[in-house]
Amino acid sequence: HSPLYNLLYSAWLSLVPSFSAMPSYKLTYFPVRARAEVARQLFYLAGVPFEDVRVPHADWPALKPKTPFGQMPLLEVDGKPLPQSYAINRYLAKEFGFAGKSPFEAAWVDAIADQFKDYNIELRPLFLVLMGFAQGDKDQLLKDVGIPARDKFFGILEKLAKDNGNNGHFVGSSLTWADLLIADHVKTVSIHLPSFLDGFPTVLDTVKKIESTPKLKEWIEKRPDTKF
Repeated sequence: HSPLYNLLYSAWLSLVPSFSAMPSYKLTYFPVRARAEVARQLFYLAGVPFEDVRVPHADWPALKPKTPFGQMPLLEVDGKPLPQSYAINRYLAKEFGFAGKSPFEAAWVDAIADQFKDYNIELRPLFLVLMGFAQGDKDQLLKDVGIPARDKFFGILEKLAKDNGNNGHFVGSSLTWADLLIADHVKTVSIHLPSFLDGFPTVLDTVKKIESTPKLKEWIEKRPDTKF
């Protein structure tokens, strides 16, 4: 081969590792679905290996000071930490192709996720009681907190699903991390309040379609069974 060929070939080889080397991923959270489940699903859907560390609650106090924000989940990418579940989800979704097919779709995915966060804050007093983390009158909280929060947020989702053609996604025509976020929450609600979402049939149909995604179905069948 000519010197020019050898030079170009060497230059090409020097670039290959930057394209082929996959980061090492470590995801640390409690042994439940909750705030780490979307990230776990994104890894599985993308076929990307990761270390799925599930920390017993008794071990958390010793680990807490070592995390950036004193919170989990925590994602480590080649040893570099990234806190906050939504930041983790957005990062992985962009890396693996589950953030929407355009910048505008990605913005709508973020909008749904941010609205879901607001809804979760409203719902928190009820779910703390349902999951045994707090004392309270479940029926009163359901009436005063749960139903108003549900009607507002799931009313939005019902319209979005219909406007999107009831195609199995809340945004666009491809699976996004917002789909995963909503589907996993519906799973949790179905365990604790079985008929709570019966008034939102398009949402439930959309979730059923999301969960029928072959790779996601595989993950759901093999993951540890938890109540939240």
